[in-house]
Order: sequence, then structure tokens, then C-alpha cells
Amino acid sequence: MDREAVPAPEPVPMSDPAREPAPPTSVPHTGGGRHEHRWLILAVIGIAQLMVVLDATIVNIALPSAQKDLGFSDGNRQWIVTAYALAFGSLLLLGGRIADLVGRKVVFLAGLAGFAVASALGGAANSFSMLVAARALQGMFGALLAPAALSLLTTTFTDARERAKAFGIYGAIAGAGGAVGLLLGGVLTEYLNWRWCLYVNLAFAVIAMLGGARLLHAGAPPDRPKLDVPGTVLVSAGLFCIVYGFSNAETHAWSDALTWGFLVVGAVLLVLFAWWQTRATHPLLPLRVVLDRDRGASFLAMFISGAGMFGVFLFLTYYLQQILQYTPVKTGLAFLPMVAVMVVASVVTTNNLVPRMGAKPIVPLGMGLSAAGMAWLTALDVTSGYAAHVLPPLLVAGLGLGLIFAPAMSMATAGVAAHDAGVASAMVNTSQQVGGSIGTALLNTLATTAASNYLVGKEPTPQVQAQAAMQSYSTAYWWSALFFAVGLVVTVILYRRGAPAPTPTDGGAVHM
Repeated sequence: MDREAVPAPEPVPMSDPAREPAPPTSVPHTGGGRHEHRWLILAVIGIAQLMVVLDATIVNIALPSAQKDLGFSDGNRQWIVTAYALAFGSLLLLGGRIADLVGRKVVFLAGLAGFAVASALGGAANSFSMLVAARALQGMFGALLAPAALSLLTTTFTDARERAKAFGIYGAIAGAGGAVGLLLGGVLTEYLNWRWCLYVNLAFAVIAMLGGARLLHAGAPPDRPKLDVPGTVLVSAGLFCIVYGFSNAETHAWSDALTWGFLVVGAVLLVLFAWWQTRATHPLLPLRVVLDRDRGASFLAMFISGAGMFGVFLFLTYYLQQILQYTPVKTGLAFLPMVAVMVVASVVTTNNLVPRMGAKPIVPLGMGLSAAGMAWLTALDVTSGYAAHVLPPLLVAGLGLGLIFAPAMSMATAGVAAHDAGVASAMVNTSQQVGGSIGTALLNTLATTAASNYLVGKEPTPQVQAQAAMQSYSTAYWWSALFFAVGLVVTVILYRRGAPAPTPTDGGAVHM
């Protein structure tokens, strides 16, 4: 059957394709293969991932200007962020499965094209409703793009050392994208206008589309699974309710019927989804993907760090702009040292440390450093300076996050079957997105309550208002530190000891 096969003492049966030697360079089902241009593929994937990640913060910088231009109320302002979060968070698992079914190259390019069109619509918006619709479309196509990008990375880099280096770079992009968005959003808003915070995505998308069309391999796994329709409906509706419930909590009381009602319904739907996955013939999220100890620990690490890191990006941004009176551009520049540390830590960790020691000492150490950085930020006051007081804890937190993101992403997708790579990658993004939604709602609520309690019985002078703001920031930092402390305990318990065992992706063709 295979003329190039080396004769063996026992002939290979025609009916046993599993024993037939695979062509050494043709890997049609990976979406990437071990490609001579794989480092260019990493650049393409990195550009796409950066576009998705920075969009979360770049739009926040543009919000005040957009609100003034389009004339929508403070109460409606949250929908510019919530519309994206709802579509993105609720459709990620479906997007990952579509990548497994249709083919990662097709889904990757479709996600890029759709995200670009939605960004153009948002930039050209002449009404509040048009901007909200564009943000929802961005979230929908982002849910296609993000898991396809990560699964392409998983199936493109098959050598263990190269894979570690690639995930180090990718993890740094995922972790630092929020800070880059602050800087880019500040520059665009200050020197152009808020619409360019959306139009800039067109440049990212066009570059990634041209590179992806040229470099990526087409095709889907030959043993691609069927779509689990009941599971898709349950998990999409459940995630929608969870994200909406926590988003609603940011602007309404936790006792509000919409808040707890959506959270309860979401929890019930996710429990039903978990039960259905044990019964479904072709489950959307096979239990083999999540029940592995290292993968489960990685999903939880992404969830917890997604919730905790908003203590840096959100409240430190408020502090720099409202207390220290930084401009948006200067605020973005203030985060750059943290970004640099995250990049270096991510690459060194996945390339040198995790292959030798495993994730167990590395990710918990990152959680501990992140917790220490958050606790250190509570020492800031209205007279603090950047170099002496802000920068040191920022560097510590950046080092900690760099030790978390890249190893967790790599371990979460290592050894996954090719036909499950998309949904496993989607779980990484889902964990971080839902964690971020929960963290933002909780920290905002706790910070607002702390400020209100501080103002009770006091004359609201500018000095008192500033101290109330500092009290709210400090509360958020302490709770973020608690999140990371919990993450330290969880990852110490769950991660296996020792270096990760070689997987079928470590060299040669990918038959994960």
C-alpha cells in the first residue's frame, strides 16, 4: 500500500492504517504542521492574539470620548464593554469546536475578517446602538479567532523546545496585551480620536490575514467530531448568563433580581452541561480534556489570574490618572516595564525552567509573586512617586504573571488530541474571560463599597475624595492578592511533580 515503507518481518495489514508509516512532512490535519516557516506563523498568530487581547483595554481608554461624541448616558456606557464580553465569553467553546470541525486555517481567517469588519463598523458608528452592535460582532468573531489561533500554535510547534519557546512568546503577548492596549489607546485617543481605537484593528487583521493565507496549512482532522448541539446550547446560554450576571453587578446591587437571577440560571445550565457531557456521544467538551490534573490546574490558573490581574490594569490605571494626574499616554508608558518583565519571564520560564522542573514550582511561585505585588500596591498614597513606589510592585507583579500565563497555556494544551485542540484552546480563553468578568465585577463592587464607607460622616472635600479613592484602590489590591493566594494553593495541590512527560507532539508529525 505504501511503496516507500521499509519491509518488516511481518507485513503491515492493509486494514490497519494506524501502523502505516506517515509521510514525514505532510501533516494535513494539524492546521500548521512542522513548517519551515513556523516562526513566521508564530508572528501571524501573535498579531491576531494581540489584537483580541488589547481590544479589551484600548476601548476602555476611548470610552469617555465616545460617550461625549455619541451622547449616551453613564448607565448605558457599560454596554460598550459588556456587549463584547457577552458574545466573546459565551461563544468561545463553540468557536473552538468549529475550528476542530471546519479547519483551523479557515476559521482563523474568517475570525480575522469578521473582527476587522466589526471594528470598521464600530469606528464608523454614528449612534450608541450601532457601536454596541459592532462590539457584539467583535466578540462573536473574537470567539472564533482566539481558540483557532491557540490551537494552530499547539499543532504547529511539535518539537518540545520550540514549543516551549513559542508558548513563552504567546503567553507574554496574552498577558501583556492589556497594558499595550492602555498605551496604544492613550496615543490614539490623545493624538487622533476615539474611533481609531477601533480602526487600528484593521491594520492588525490585514497583516495577519495576508500572513495566514500564505503560510497556514488548510484542512481539518480526518476524524473530526460531530457537533454536540444540546451541549452547545447549554454551555453558551450558561456562560452568557454568568457573564451577564456579573456585568450587571457592576452597575446594580448584588440583590438585584437580574444579577442573582442570571447567576443562578447560569450555574444551573453549566451543571446540566457538565452532566450532559458524560452522556453525549460526541461531547462538546470531552471530560478527557478537563480531567487531566495538569490541564485542570492550568484552566484554574488562567481563571484565577484573569480575575486577579484586573487589580493591576484597572485600578492602577485609575490611580495613575486620577491621583497622579497622568495623561493616557503617560499611563500606558508607566506599564511598559511590567510588560518587558512579563515577556522575559514568559520566554525564560517555558523555554528553560518548566522543561526541567515542571509547572508545579513555577506557576505557584508566579501566584505568590503576583499576590506579593498586589499587597505591595496597598502602600501607595496620594503623595507616592512612580519610580520609588509604583514601579517596584509593578515589576514584581509582572514577573509573577509572566510565570503564570505561558506555562499554564502550554500545559493546558499539551498532549491534547488533534480533534480536541480547538476546544481545549477555547477552554483556556474561556477560563481567562470568565475569570476577568467575575474579577472586574467583584473588585468594582468591593472598591465602590469601601469608598462609600470611607465617606460616611465626612465632608466631601477634594482631599477626602482622594483618600476615599485610595481606600477603594487598596481594597481592590488586597482582594486581588487574595485571589492569587488562592491560586497558589490550588496550583500547588493540583499540578503534578516533576518535568512534564514527553507527549506525542514532541517531535515528528503531530498525531496528538
